[in-house]
Amino acid sequence: MEIPFKKDPVEFEQGLLFPPNIFDLLPNDHECFVYGSLFELLDTSKVEETYSVLGQNAYHPRLVVGILIYAYTQGVFSSRQIEKKCGEDLGFMYIARLHCPNFRVLSDFRKDHYEFFKECFMRTVMLAKEAGMVSLGHVSLDGAKFAADTSKHKAMSYGRLKAVEKELAGEIESLLAKAQKCDEEEDEEYHDKTGYEIPEELKVKEKRQARIKAAKEALEKRERELHPSRKIEDKKQISFADMEARGMGRSNNFHYAYNGQISVDEDNQIIVGQHLSLNANDKQEVSAGLEEIRETIGELPSRMSLDNGYMSGANLSEMAGTEIDAYIATGREDKKDRRPLEDCDRKLKKPDFTYDADKDIFVCPASHTLRCKSVSEDGKKVYRAPREACADCGYRNRCCKSKKGEPRTITTDKYEPLRQEMIEKMERQSSKDVYKKRKVIVEPVFGQIKNRGFRRFALRGFEKTSGEFSLVCAVHNFKKIVTAVQRGDVCLNDLKLAITTT
Repeated sequence: MEIPFKKDPVEFEQGLLFPPNIFDLLPNDHECFVYGSLFELLDTSKVEETYSVLGQNAYHPRLVVGILIYAYTQGVFSSRQIEKKCGEDLGFMYIARLHCPNFRVLSDFRKDHYEFFKECFMRTVMLAKEAGMVSLGHVSLDGAKFAADTSKHKAMSYGRLKAVEKELAGEIESLLAKAQKCDEEEDEEYHDKTGYEIPEELKVKEKRQARIKAAKEALEKRERELHPSRKIEDKKQISFADMEARGMGRSNNFHYAYNGQISVDEDNQIIVGQHLSLNANDKQEVSAGLEEIRETIGELPSRMSLDNGYMSGANLSEMAGTEIDAYIATGREDKKDRRPLEDCDRKLKKPDFTYDADKDIFVCPASHTLRCKSVSEDGKKVYRAPREACADCGYRNRCCKSKKGEPRTITTDKYEPLRQEMIEKMERQSSKDVYKKRKVIVEPVFGQIKNRGFRRFALRGFEKTSGEFSLVCAVHNFKKIVTAVQRGDVCLNDLKLAITTT
């Protein structure tokens, strides 16, 4: 007996005189409709000013921006893949209004208008604020590494750059001498030669020499800015593909990347501030982070939480200059060991020494005083105990590390009072309860961004990658707003009205 499977609908084989709107095939609550309405609120007037009335009609900037943002929300980052989606995916087709821009149009727009994506990001924060999704009651700052569009195999060390530059200079000089000799010789045996064989090789060598020179100069400029008084080590490396990307990670497992910094609001995980950094760590990122929040939303948060990577004198000083209630995690080296010294044989660490800010001294567990003995150009301060005090101290074997019998020293900086204040603050249970919220505020956001597939920049150079990072953060905020609209927490019509009347 034949099984009665479902038959194809008659519309599949039979053409319609009046075909339906293809977007009727999408569910009424499909997210592309919400994105389309939100994209209408984007102000692209500055980008429009860069277009000319000459030539063919261009795609409207708002259309191209909408396509790029929607593509990033769907985890599609390749311009060729985006073009393909615009021709076969109904969601993309709706956002593109049935246009299908060439991948070059999409790629060039992303490269040429990277500054505009910063405005897009700021616009998403304004939308979220108007929707009541941002309060700035508690904001967490964090950073994550995103790979640059290059690799270790496209890099060269400073020592190798110098050697290759010298080697190429010799080869070019030799080729020039050969070329000059060929020009001068009138031997009939070679008179039918074109004379282009050597110059072509010379052209290749000169082109490579120019790349080597440019990379060497870029590395020298970078190291002068980072370490003005330090001689450049031969092991320092630079990438040919993206000379502004920095090697980040451990020495045996580093990769070229940029440090993406985001400040996330507690209420709905909206990113209220973002910037890209060339620093491998977060010890100097608070100043830029606060400036971005102030520029984006016009005010600073009431409270901020940051992990131990931000525990530095510069960051503490920056926070102290504001009214923000800051919570910065302390590292293991700053945590006090509560075990009594008499009951165990543990080593004495810095937290076992009491710092007196008024007298600017440290006092050890044996009541000996460590006074400041030197201050370096970069602000480091060295405190040292009297030699005779350490020599007769019962804790000497557990305290002094010098094999030459030197007394105990402690190295810190002028920000030690602020550091001690934060250490004391973070030991309170109330502070620990506040800091615990950080793991559900900012850390999931980087997870969401990377789970959507963004782990590597498509653009090169600091300015362009900064623009792309702004786009990524704008995409995250758009996705949060769309989700709120779909849940019914935000009314899209009220949001439109609020934006147009402000």
